[in-house]
Amino acid sequence: MEFFGVYTLANDVVYDQLVALLNSIEVNVSPDIPICIIPYDEQLTRVKKEVNSRKNVTLFDDWEVIQRWEEFAHQVWAAHPREMQNKPRPSWYKSHLQRKFVTFEGIFEQFVFYDCDSLAMKPVTDVIEKLETYDFVFDDWEHIKPKAVAALDISVIEKSGLYTEVDIRSKLHCSSFFASKIRLFTAKQIAEMKQLLINQREVEWINGYGWWDDAFLFNYMTLRCDRPLFNFTLSPEYQDRTGNCANADTFINLNNILYDRGGLKPIHRIHYMSYSSRDFAHLCQGEDVNIRYQEEFLHYRFLKQPELKPKQLKPPSLCSITNKNIQKFLGKITVYI
Repeated sequence: MEFFGVYTLANDVVYDQLVALLNSIEVNVSPDIPICIIPYDEQLTRVKKEVNSRKNVTLFDDWEVIQRWEEFAHQVWAAHPREMQNKPRPSWYKSHLQRKFVTFEGIFEQFVFYDCDSLAMKPVTDVIEKLETYDFVFDDWEHIKPKAVAALDISVIEKSGLYTEVDIRSKLHCSSFFASKIRLFTAKQIAEMKQLLINQREVEWINGYGWWDDAFLFNYMTLRCDRPLFNFTLSPEYQDRTGNCANADTFINLNNILYDRGGLKPIHRIHYMSYSSRDFAHLCQGEDVNIRYQEEFLHYRFLKQPELKPKQLKPPSLCSITNKNIQKFLGKITVYI
């Protein structure tokens, strides 16, 4: 078993993002760091070909572990009050995002996980150092969200008498980038947590706003296990506190590495949240889809295939615009069952 490695979650649908992420890790983290891809589903033809072309990349293949985490998440969400009500289901309903939790029963003693729609921007030396003291390491701003959209229902949890809002706030986080250690959540511990969530109704601690969101479930898990947690955005060191979202933060590009513009602070990664895999597919085909920091993405996507990189981005066609508008419209339709 390797001591430290990188995980991501992918399938053929996000192939372009996967290649860009792998290239950014090779250049900006380490060319030798082992990387393990967790299969989002069984659409893996292009992913497997990419894995075979890289000496340090493998595909996670313990389907028993994958299935155990799938069943855990599905049983928890089936017990959530939102499931009992005739309310709209989110677009990620019955997704496989919870598969990222196989990292806790994986092939690395310690690890860092990147969402596939990210680019790595610097080594993870500081992350590894934090793991000497903490069991979970994050770098996001989820802790500042208003109560209504926070991962956990703070008011409900406070009534239990176990935690105050101050306790909870400092531990809120997302799941797009995190570092941790193996065996923090074993099969036995998953069973115990399921007992609390379902039989003791602690599933109600999870905010219904984010029902079926892997990050919301992860927040419950890290709060309830009561292990030390560090978030770089809460660090007393100014240099540690940076942005990371492509659609929200402003960065400066120096030699294709992005820095937080406030003091040129190095960032761990840029996360292209809110942009679809379809957008990236069109971008890689030479269409200007108006993704922030798309030139940086194209640099890493075609780092090993510069001859295939679009020479010039063209405005989207009428057909492409129409299809995009249709998809947006369908995404807004509320589905009831």
